[in-house]
Amino acid sequence: MGRTAGRSPGDTRRALLDAAGEAIRTRGVNATLDDIARHAGVSKGGLIYHFASKDELILELARDLLAAFRAEIESRLDPADHEPGRLTRAYVRAGLAPAEDEITTRRTVALVTQLMTIPAVAELVSADTEQLIAELRADGLPIDVLTVVTAAADGMSSAPLWGAAGLGPEFRQLERRLITLTRHPELWQQLPWGDEDEEGPAVSRSSPSTPRVGANGALTA
Repeated sequence: MGRTAGRSPGDTRRALLDAAGEAIRTRGVNATLDDIARHAGVSKGGLIYHFASKDELILELARDLLAAFRAEIESRLDPADHEPGRLTRAYVRAGLAPAEDEITTRRTVALVTQLMTIPAVAELVSADTEQLIAELRADGLPIDVLTVVTAAADGMSSAPLWGAAGLGPEFRQLERRLITLTRHPELWQQLPWGDEDEEGPAVSRSSPSTPRVGANGALTA
């Protein structure tokens, strides 16, 4: 079975990535190239033409998921917004956007769980996460405000994992309040924290430490 008639190389590559995701989600990381080729409707030789090995295909699948979430963040940037916290606001909007397809999102969660057991994928995601952290830290917000806003958004974005749809008014209210906090960080800093800051070092990480899925089923760490 060769390349499907009428399918462009780009279409075939996309089909192979989608097929790899489905095969790994349902069969685990031990899914074979034959399994993936069968899902994509191409021959094994056709698969190898695009991806020389299973490892290469899996890494490209992870890159594709990471890139999809980055694209989701970029699509949420407000072109009229030039104030500190612009990227963080886009991050919140991307993380709390209602999922277009809850079933697809849950399937992607299952896929991410499988992919993150692969050391090379975990390393790739870690590097991408560190880059995102650096960009968020350069966004002009106080570190404590950045930390609480991103942590809240990350926690709510995991709702599909627990079967919650994320469409309720409380989600939208939280989104608005988190964005307000990025515009007025003094609201957080003016709270009467007392001597709590003296109890230990400040949190040094402003982005999540576990993989999650964005509104369109995209992977991020």
